[in-house]
Amino acid sequence: SLGLKQTLENPWEAFQANHPIGSNVEGEVKNKTEFGLFIGLEGDVDGMVHLSDLDWTRPGEQVIEEYQKGQMVQAQVLDVDVEKERISLGIKQLQRGQAAASTDGELRKNAVVTCEVTAIKDGGLEVRLIESGLESFIKRSDLSRDRDEQRPERFTVGQKVDARVIVYDKKTQRVQVSIKALEIAEEKQAVAQYGSTDSGASLGDILGAALKSRTN
Repeated sequence: SLGLKQTLENPWEAFQANHPIGSNVEGEVKNKTEFGLFIGLEGDVDGMVHLSDLDWTRPGEQVIEEYQKGQMVQAQVLDVDVEKERISLGIKQLQRGQAAASTDGELRKNAVVTCEVTAIKDGGLEVRLIESGLESFIKRSDLSRDRDEQRPERFTVGQKVDARVIVYDKKTQRVQVSIKALEIAEEKQAVAQYGSTDSGASLGDILGAALKSRTN
């Protein structure tokens, strides 16, 4: 005969049906690890708040110390993977005020944003968008349109860089940015405004004219 658990609805499917992505939930802190908080949720399932989803501006390693086992917390549902029995939650996503600039038209796909480099990894850069406080990761291949310049080590922590938004999910406040996409867009714009490279002007001349007009 089937056990009681097998005859009941899959608890992760039930959770997904009752709590769509972007909805808010309350749960109890079950455990703290180097990766984040494990939260006990209704239906006897656990969700995880990754360190990077604890706060907009402060490091997760610092913020996690403020939480205690048994504490009740509110969080936003970021993702539910029924197959892997995984629920991703975010606490910082509830702090809408600190991300006010990102809630409407100011942050959108193709917008140009200024970012501050917060960490340098082999695969790219961890950055924080200055105005909205959102965090993002610029992959190595998105660091430059020039392959020789796709080196994370040429950047420094604290450096400000401009990039173009290539993915933005308003509901979960997740954003992906690219320096390469910005360079390509600026080059296209410069060619459109100052003539094509076929007209005898070198790309350097065209970009020089574009930069000069931007600084004047």
